[in-house]
Amino acid sequence: MQACLAIMLSIAAALWTNNANAQEDSSDAQMPVLAEVKNQPGAAESDLAAEMETLKQALVNLNRDLFILEEDLLFPSSTQIAVYLSMDVGEYFKLDAVELKIDSKLATHYLYTQRQVNALYKGGVQRLFVGNINQGDREISAFFIGTGPENRPYKRAVTLQFDKDDEAATIELKIVDSTSKQQATFSAILL
Repeated sequence: MQACLAIMLSIAAALWTNNANAQEDSSDAQMPVLAEVKNQPGAAESDLAAEMETLKQALVNLNRDLFILEEDLLFPSSTQIAVYLSMDVGEYFKLDAVELKIDSKLATHYLYTQRQVNALYKGGVQRLFVGNINQGDREISAFFIGTGPENRPYKRAVTLQFDKDDEAATIELKIVDSTSKQQATFSAILL
């Protein structure tokens, strides 16, 4: 973040210096140029607008690059873990909340609105958690809380044990309706 601020300040200083130099150069020798600009209405304004647009685009690109660098710094691939949640039609289970534990420590807890649940039913995928864990044997547990068949309170869990190596780990939690069992099935898959 400090690097971003330093870069922005250096850009602003460069612009200020260029503007100051341009004002110093506008001596009596350049007066005929100013007279020509006055005779061409909008020429200086269009040049200034084009320069401002170029600077805005450069700032947007810089901001994007800084965001990517910040993500890499905060979540290096050697320790990164990302957990996503997807859901089927939801005929046998209505999701209310998810609790995620990594190595028996609470990583996140999420309560859902009806709009969010509907988005999951329509094929949406939620990024439930992104964080850092050390390499080695790990265990992830997800607890799904909601309403099951016949509007009964329903709480199910799924556990996945995996070996975290030096690559980023991605895990998908799935809630799928099973018509043969007439209930939802819950799974965790290491992608």
